[in-house]
Amino acid sequence: MSNIKTIEGHLNAAGLKTAVVASRFNHLFVEKLAGGALDALKRHGADENDQTLIWVPGGWEMPLATQKAAQSGNYDAIICVGAVIRGGTPHFDYVAGEMIKGISTVSLQSGVPVTMGILTTNNLEQAIERSGTKMGNKGWEAAVAAVEQVNLLRQLA
Repeated sequence: MSNIKTIEGHLNAAGLKTAVVASRFNHLFVEKLAGGALDALKRHGADENDQTLIWVPGGWEMPLATQKAAQSGNYDAIICVGAVIRGGTPHFDYVAGEMIKGISTVSLQSGVPVTMGILTTNNLEQAIERSGTKMGNKGWEAAVAAVEQVNLLRQLA
């Protein structure tokens, strides 16, 4: 087993240029997710001047803005943060499903790591828990995943 080559990313964000694409809808939660993402990048060595925060109107608009950011060539990774909370209509299913599918497609087509710190919750309590209280901050987790993925992909190039 000692002859097996292992490739894995590391958590050094020094020199990384990242965009955080954030949805204004459910701003109360998303602001905390975006803050968590930016804090994680800083704590892992990223320079604040290398980070861009992009606000989009809602989750539906997120894939297109993410695609444009990826196509710009300005970013090593893109971190998407948002919150879609189930209501009494099927709107949740359409928005959440298409948003996530669109973001995934951007990553696969562009080759730019795109991570998802998007809450898709059944209620407000779950959104509160995942935006910085007892379930952690999904924005922070998405930023850490982005750093690791960039460093992993660089080794595979």
